[in-house]
Amino acid sequence: MTAATIESDRGSGHHPWEYLLQTWQELDVPEGWRAEIDEGQIVLVPPPHAHHSGIAGTVQRRLYTNLSEELGIYQKLSVHVAPLDKLYVPDLVVMPTEVIAAADPETSEPMDASEALLIVEITSKGNAREDRTKKYRAYARAGVPMYLLIDRFDTRGATATLFTEPNEDGTYKRSDAVPFGKPLPLPEPFGVTLLTGDFPG
Repeated sequence: MTAATIESDRGSGHHPWEYLLQTWQELDVPEGWRAEIDEGQIVLVPPPHAHHSGIAGTVQRRLYTNLSEELGIYQKLSVHVAPLDKLYVPDLVVMPTEVIAAADPETSEPMDASEALLIVEITSKGNAREDRTKKYRAYARAGVPMYLLIDRFDTRGATATLFTEPNEDGTYKRSDAVPFGKPLPLPEPFGVTLLTGDFPG
């Protein structure tokens, strides 16, 4: 992961977040890369490994099994964590289709993370720590009901963890973790079991 630090132009009268967001919107990001805003800087995230994309595809197919038409699953959807002025681009986001339909087609404003029902992050070697700590805390602060962390680089072995019941202090009250190869039940409105043994790699 590489980071490009953008200093706020204090003479412009803009709030630092507004300046960073405007800069983010104007970036010409290389194909396959993602630009996020974290800790007052813009971070460029390189394209993922093929296995990473394979896991995302497997999870997405499973989530759609019983999913209502009122919910959609979106890849590379930017979300704003308003309490912390952060902007992330998760691997998968489950959000009401009406929220997506109501987005302004003339702007590239990120969606409010608090509107998400589930956010999925799949770790890469370069970002595993951020997914386990910063993003965990951010999604909890935003009130995202479910955070699914698929950690291929956990020191205890590859693990999938579903965090639920977010607290305003940036933690989740409950976590259900399984090693790759074991099933992980996902509650309603999904009502499916994630078969981690189907993950590539």
